[in-house]
Amino acid sequence: MNSNIQHDGVVESVTDDCVKVRIIQDSACSACKAARLCHAAESKEKVVDVYGQNPSLFFVGQEVTVVASGRTGMRAVVLAFLVPFIVMVTVLMVVLTATGDEAKAGVAGILSLTPYYIGLYFLRDYLRNRMSFWIECNNN
Repeated sequence: MNSNIQHDGVVESVTDDCVKVRIIQDSACSACKAARLCHAAESKEKVVDVYGQNPSLFFVGQEVTVVASGRTGMRAVVLAFLVPFIVMVTVLMVVLTATGDEAKAGVAGILSLTPYYIGLYFLRDYLRNRMSFWIECNNN
């Protein structure tokens, strides 16, 4: 079973250390025949930065497939959603228990995410090495 995440895309730019690939990310229901009628389907264009590959192998306009491992996808979900949720709820409960003031607890819960996201920003190079994409060329 292939647990890789794949998106077809087009090379947008190539620099000395990075290849930028524009992908179209479709929602799960975009393939549904009724999606046009219910307006639930959506697709978004995103640019993915791919590091660690030889940029001279790629050119602007080239059709490629951007691939990430399933483990990378799970790490991203945990870091983007699960950990911030746990931090926010924990701070919310601690402040609510300590002060009994719901407004202070709510503000503290939301503000508790600021150091978390600042920490992620400073760890971006480390995370880039741990959660990377790679490119597979399409044979057209």
